[in-house]
Amino acid sequence: MPVLPGRVDTRRLDELALAARSSPYSYAEVGATRESLPAGYRVDRCSIDLGSGPVAFDRGADGLRRWQAHLGAGVRVAPENVEIEPGATVAVAVRVAFLTAVAPCRIVYVVDETDRFGFAYGTLAGHPERGEESFVVSRAGDRVTFDIVAFSRPAGALARVGAPIARAVQKSVTRRYLTGLKSSVESA
Repeated sequence: MPVLPGRVDTRRLDELALAARSSPYSYAEVGATRESLPAGYRVDRCSIDLGSGPVAFDRGADGLRRWQAHLGAGVRVAPENVEIEPGATVAVAVRVAFLTAVAPCRIVYVVDETDRFGFAYGTLAGHPERGEESFVVSRAGDRVTFDIVAFSRPAGALARVGAPIARAVQKSVTRRYLTGLKSSVESA
Protein backbone atom coordinates (compact mmCIF):
# COMPACT_ATOMS: atom_id res chain seq x y z
CA MET A 1 0.00 0.00 0.00
CA PRO A 2 1.23 3.42 -0.80
CA VAL A 3 2.30 6.49 1.02
CA LEU A 4 0.70 9.16 -1.12
CA PRO A 5 1.13 12.92 -1.27
CA GLY A 6 -1.64 15.08 0.18
CA ARG A 7 -5.11 13.92 1.12
CA VAL A 8 -6.35 10.78 -0.64
CA ASP A 9 -9.91 11.04 -1.96
CA THR A 10 -12.65 8.61 -0.94
CA ARG A 11 -12.84 6.96 -4.36
CA ARG A 12 -9.11 6.13 -4.28
CA LEU A 13 -9.35 4.74 -0.73
CA ASP A 14 -12.27 2.55 -1.80
CA GLU A 15 -10.21 1.26 -4.73
CA LEU A 16 -7.29 0.43 -2.42
CA ALA A 17 -9.61 -1.40 0.00
CA LEU A 18 -11.13 -3.39 -2.85
CA ALA A 19 -7.68 -4.31 -4.20
CA ALA A 20 -6.63 -5.53 -0.72
CA ARG A 21 -9.46 -8.09 -0.50
CA SER A 22 -7.31 -10.73 -2.15
CA SER A 23 -4.21 -9.92 -0.07
CA PRO A 24 -3.01 -12.46 2.48
CA TYR A 25 -2.31 -11.64 6.12
CA SER A 26 1.27 -10.46 6.56
CA TYR A 27 1.83 -12.38 9.81
CA ALA A 28 1.27 -15.96 10.97
CA GLU A 29 -0.27 -15.38 14.42
CA VAL A 30 -3.75 -14.41 13.21
CA GLY A 31 -6.14 -14.06 16.16
CA ALA A 32 -3.41 -13.87 18.81
CA THR A 33 -4.80 -10.68 20.43
CA ARG A 34 -7.65 -12.89 21.63
CA GLU A 35 -5.31 -15.33 23.37
CA SER A 36 -1.62 -15.14 24.24
CA LEU A 37 0.46 -12.56 22.44
CA PRO A 38 3.32 -13.91 20.31
CA ALA A 39 7.01 -13.40 20.99
CA GLY A 40 9.12 -11.28 18.68
CA TYR A 41 6.73 -8.35 18.43
CA ARG A 42 6.39 -5.00 20.17
CA VAL A 43 3.29 -5.16 22.39
CA ASP A 44 1.09 -2.22 23.31
CA ARG A 45 -1.75 -2.21 25.81
CA CYS A 46 -3.76 0.96 26.35
CA SER A 47 -7.01 1.64 28.13
CA ILE A 48 -9.38 4.49 28.94
CA ASP A 49 -12.36 4.70 31.25
CA LEU A 50 -15.60 5.37 29.37
CA GLY A 51 -17.84 5.87 32.37
CA SER A 52 -20.20 3.58 34.17
CA GLY A 53 -23.37 1.64 33.60
CA PRO A 54 -25.20 0.13 30.67
CA VAL A 55 -25.61 3.43 28.80
CA ALA A 56 -21.83 4.01 28.66
CA PHE A 57 -21.32 0.41 27.53
CA ASP A 58 -23.98 0.63 24.81
CA ARG A 59 -22.59 3.95 23.55
CA GLY A 60 -19.05 2.55 23.48
CA ALA A 61 -20.10 -0.59 21.61
CA ASP A 62 -22.16 1.47 19.16
CA GLY A 63 -19.21 3.81 18.66
CA LEU A 64 -16.96 0.88 17.75
CA ARG A 65 -19.59 -0.41 15.32
CA ARG A 66 -19.55 3.01 13.63
CA TRP A 67 -15.71 3.28 13.63
CA GLN A 68 -15.86 6.27 16.00
CA ALA A 69 -12.50 5.47 17.62
CA HIS A 70 -10.87 5.73 14.20
CA LEU A 71 -12.87 8.68 12.92
CA GLY A 72 -12.37 10.54 16.20
CA ALA A 73 -8.63 9.98 15.81
CA GLY A 74 -8.65 11.56 12.37
CA VAL A 75 -8.15 8.18 10.71
CA ARG A 76 -10.20 7.42 7.63
CA VAL A 77 -11.57 3.95 6.97
CA ALA A 78 -12.62 2.72 3.53
CA PRO A 79 -15.04 1.63 2.51
CA GLU A 80 -17.07 4.03 4.64
CA ASN A 81 -19.62 2.39 6.95
CA VAL A 82 -18.12 -1.09 6.48
CA GLU A 83 -19.76 -3.62 8.79
CA ILE A 84 -17.72 -4.92 11.70
CA GLU A 85 -17.61 -8.59 10.73
CA PRO A 86 -14.90 -11.22 10.33
CA GLY A 87 -13.32 -11.06 6.90
CA ALA A 88 -14.19 -7.42 6.18
CA THR A 89 -11.22 -5.76 4.49
CA VAL A 90 -10.52 -2.07 4.98
CA ALA A 91 -7.95 0.50 3.96
CA VAL A 92 -7.00 2.67 6.92
CA ALA A 93 -5.63 6.09 6.00
CA VAL A 94 -3.54 8.23 8.34
CA ARG A 95 -2.40 11.71 7.40
CA VAL A 96 1.16 12.52 8.45
CA ALA A 97 2.27 16.04 7.54
CA PHE A 98 1.84 16.34 3.78
CA LEU A 99 1.52 12.57 3.19
CA THR A 100 -1.21 9.97 3.63
CA ALA A 101 -0.20 6.47 4.65
CA VAL A 102 -2.75 3.89 3.51
CA ALA A 103 -2.63 0.52 5.24
CA PRO A 104 -4.74 -2.56 4.40
CA CYS A 105 -6.28 -4.56 7.25
CA ARG A 106 -8.81 -7.36 7.63
CA ILE A 107 -11.11 -7.98 10.58
CA VAL A 108 -9.94 -11.19 12.20
CA TYR A 109 -12.66 -11.68 14.81
CA VAL A 110 -15.54 -9.94 16.53
CA VAL A 111 -16.40 -10.17 20.23
CA ASP A 112 -20.12 -9.68 20.88
CA GLU A 113 -20.98 -10.67 24.44
CA THR A 114 -23.21 -9.26 27.16
CA ASP A 115 -20.38 -7.26 28.76
CA ARG A 116 -17.83 -7.08 25.90
CA PHE A 117 -17.95 -5.82 22.35
CA GLY A 118 -15.13 -5.28 19.93
CA PHE A 119 -13.02 -6.58 17.13
CA ALA A 120 -9.46 -7.10 15.99
CA TYR A 121 -7.95 -6.48 12.62
CA GLY A 122 -4.74 -7.81 11.20
CA THR A 123 -2.30 -6.37 8.71
CA LEU A 124 -2.32 -7.51 5.11
CA ALA A 125 0.48 -7.68 2.56
CA GLY A 126 1.44 -4.11 1.74
CA HIS A 127 0.95 -2.76 5.27
CA PRO A 128 4.14 -1.14 6.63
CA GLU A 129 3.79 -3.16 9.86
CA ARG A 130 3.01 -6.80 10.60
CA GLY A 131 0.65 -7.63 13.39
CA GLU A 132 -2.76 -7.24 14.89
CA GLU A 133 -4.74 -4.74 16.94
CA SER A 134 -7.87 -5.30 19.02
CA PHE A 135 -10.42 -2.71 20.10
CA VAL A 136 -12.72 -3.87 22.91
CA VAL A 137 -15.28 -2.10 25.09
CA SER A 138 -15.98 -4.04 28.27
CA ARG A 139 -18.02 -3.69 31.43
CA ALA A 140 -16.79 -5.07 34.76
CA GLY A 141 -19.34 -4.37 37.45
CA ASP A 142 -20.41 -0.82 36.73
CA ARG A 143 -17.11 0.33 35.16
CA VAL A 144 -16.83 0.56 31.37
CA THR A 145 -13.44 0.63 29.66
CA PHE A 146 -12.09 0.75 26.14
CA ASP A 147 -8.99 -1.38 25.72
CA ILE A 148 -6.59 -1.58 22.80
CA VAL A 149 -4.09 -4.43 22.56
CA ALA A 150 -1.64 -4.63 19.67
CA PHE A 151 1.42 -6.51 18.60
CA SER A 152 3.49 -5.32 15.68
CA ARG A 153 6.87 -5.13 14.01
CA PRO A 154 8.11 -3.45 10.84
CA ALA A 155 7.24 -5.35 7.66
CA GLY A 156 10.27 -4.48 5.60
CA ALA A 157 13.55 -2.62 5.33
CA LEU A 158 11.97 0.77 4.63
CA ALA A 159 9.68 0.36 7.63
CA ARG A 160 12.70 -0.53 9.80
CA VAL A 161 14.55 2.59 8.67
CA GLY A 162 11.50 4.74 9.38
CA ALA A 163 10.67 2.87 12.60
CA PRO A 164 11.16 5.83 14.98
CA ILE A 165 8.72 7.94 12.98
CA ALA A 166 6.29 5.06 12.50
CA ARG A 167 6.40 4.30 16.22
CA ALA A 168 5.65 7.92 17.13
CA VAL A 169 2.71 7.93 14.71
CA GLN A 170 1.46 4.60 16.13
CA LYS A 171 1.53 5.88 19.70
CA SER A 172 -0.17 9.14 18.77
CA VAL A 173 -2.92 7.43 16.78
CA THR A 174 -3.56 4.90 19.57
CA ARG A 175 -4.00 7.71 22.11
CA ARG A 176 -6.36 9.43 19.69
CA TYR A 177 -8.36 6.19 19.23
CA LEU A 178 -8.92 6.14 22.99
CA THR A 179 -9.97 9.76 23.27
CA GLY A 180 -11.96 9.55 20.03
CA LEU A 181 -14.20 6.80 21.39
CA LYS A 182 -14.46 8.51 24.79
CA SER A 183 -15.63 11.72 23.08
CA SER A 184 -18.16 9.73 21.09
CA VAL A 185 -19.54 8.13 24.28
CA GLU A 186 -19.73 11.47 26.08
CA SER A 187 -21.40 13.30 23.21
CA ALA A 188 -23.99 10.63 22.34
